[in-house]
This record gives sequence, structure tokens and C-alpha cells, in this order.
Amino acid sequence: MPFLGRSRLCDVPTEGGRFDRYVYFPGTAPVPEWQAVVTRGRSFVIGALVDTPNGDVQGVLFALGTRFGGHALYVKDNRLHYVYNFVGMTEEHVVGTEDIPSGEKIVLAASFDKAGEDPPGVATGRLTLWHDDRKVGEGAIKTQPGKFMIAGEGLCVGRDGGAGVTGDYPGEQPWRFTGGTLRRVAVDVSGDEYIDLEREAQAMLMRE
Repeated sequence: MPFLGRSRLCDVPTEGGRFDRYVYFPGTAPVPEWQAVVTRGRSFVIGALVDTPNGDVQGVLFALGTRFGGHALYVKDNRLHYVYNFVGMTEEHVVGTEDIPSGEKIVLAASFDKAGEDPPGVATGRLTLWHDDRKVGEGAIKTQPGKFMIAGEGLCVGRDGGAGVTGDYPGEQPWRFTGGTLRRVAVDVSGDEYIDLEREAQAMLMRE
């Protein structure tokens, strides 16, 4: 499983996207978009470190934005899902082809590899889903050039705290992650060489 490497760790994001990696925890207040990691116009990886004791989990792992624009990583029907809501007009979905396995310290991730821009400012590329180092889905997406801030929603982990990014979430608002434990979510935007995400996740755990 690839993870963007040679990154700096920041538990409290700052304005301007000055860090390569941001780490977010469940059970905290939404992070305003102007303080959150900036993924638009670049390659990125979103990795969630979870325990799934029964292999039967569902709900939101990561969400930023609303139904008027945003993106989210979530679990539905025991499959990993990613959605990019393009300015409230189009929902681009990538769905895992395998059930999420049971176990501890499993990394569920989405990686976007930017291939170009079409039109200028709109990043295009492939979004790939992973269970640890196993690829379980991929598809072409595009990302909007501007902020999601027009909708006023922040970044949430373990739930979607406002108007949902998609109507496809399982359950009821705020669509909390249930059936397992979400330890944390890391978002990497370094664009450097890929390294093993599972190894990175173990290093993150050592700092708990």
C-alpha cells in the first residue's frame, strides 16, 4: 500500500498547508477548512487506522465539505467507499471490491494520483482504495479548484457533522463510524515517493 513519504507530522494543522502530513483524531470538534489540510490540485493519501474485531463496520472515517461540495472516506455494507462531490453537481464514487477484513491496526485508505488538469485548475487522476497493502478498487475522478468553504463545513473524523457530503452514507446523521475503533486519520499531501503505509501506521501507534 503506498503512502506519500518524507513527511512532517502535525497534530494541529495551520493555515496555508505548510505541512506534508496532518493527523486527526475522532471525538474532536470539526476543523475549519482554512485550518485543515489542503488536498485540492494535488496528489494525496487519506489513511484511517482502525480496529475491526468482527469485520462488520460502517460509517464515516473522514469527511470535509457538504452536499454542495466536499469529499469523504466511509464504510457501507462492509465495503470501503470514497466520494468526491464536485461543487454539488456530480458525485464521483469509488467502491471497494472486497469486504473489510477483521483485525487490529488495519489501514483503510484512499490515494489520489494527479495526472493533469482539465480544464486548468481542475485536477484529474485516479483514486485508489486500499486495505493495508491490498488494492481493492480504483476509478478516475476530478477535483474542484476552489474551497468547499462556501458551504461552511469543517473537517470531521469518525462522523460527518453537518449536511452530509453524500446521500449514500449508511445509517443516520451524523453517520458515526460504528462496529470497531477508529484510532486516527492521517492525510499526506507531500507528493514525494511512496512508502509503506502499514509501516507508517505502526510508527504512528508508537506515539500514542
